[in-house]
Amino acid sequence: MFIETETTPNPSSLKFLPGRPVMGQGTREFASPEAAEASPLAQAIFDTGEVVNVFFGGEFVTVTAAPGASWADLKPQVLSILLDHFVSEAPLFAAGTAGGISVPADDEDLLVEENEADADIVAQINELLETRVRPAVAGDGGDIQYRGFRDGIVYLQLQGACAGCPSSTATLKHGIEGLLKHYVPEVVEVRAA
Repeated sequence: MFIETETTPNPSSLKFLPGRPVMGQGTREFASPEAAEASPLAQAIFDTGEVVNVFFGGEFVTVTAAPGASWADLKPQVLSILLDHFVSEAPLFAAGTAGGISVPADDEDLLVEENEADADIVAQINELLETRVRPAVAGDGGDIQYRGFRDGIVYLQLQGACAGCPSSTATLKHGIEGLLKHYVPEVVEVRAA
């Protein structure tokens, strides 16, 4: 098995491509060792002691190194962990029970309360995010989450390599905001959630 790596716009993050699906659908971000307990793979990567974020995409894993960590030292460790995981076909997540799991309401993850009159605008925004923006940020080792729309302002959250990237503000303000304003005239601003 061969795992490719790609740089990302975030110099602290590397994107690892195992050549097979990582997540069947959706994405998952682990921003702490405690959160990583849900996944043996994420936990093993955090156990290197030099990682601050692990992100699972459809066909990639993005790892963000801690400040001061050297990718020259860390990359072989992460590659070894990924190889062991994928060759052994270990589960991505730890087995558990349904106890303590609840399904949040659709709007529970929203940062702002939305107006029902804006439903068409929100649908347009989400379609653009899904078809134009999400593929671009996935290419950079991250993802984007819609967090709400109110009074012309779209709230978005960057994840994975994109979350801590030095150019994330430019991505939101010049890239995504320009795109949304062009196609959805009701959008006046994009803000990080």
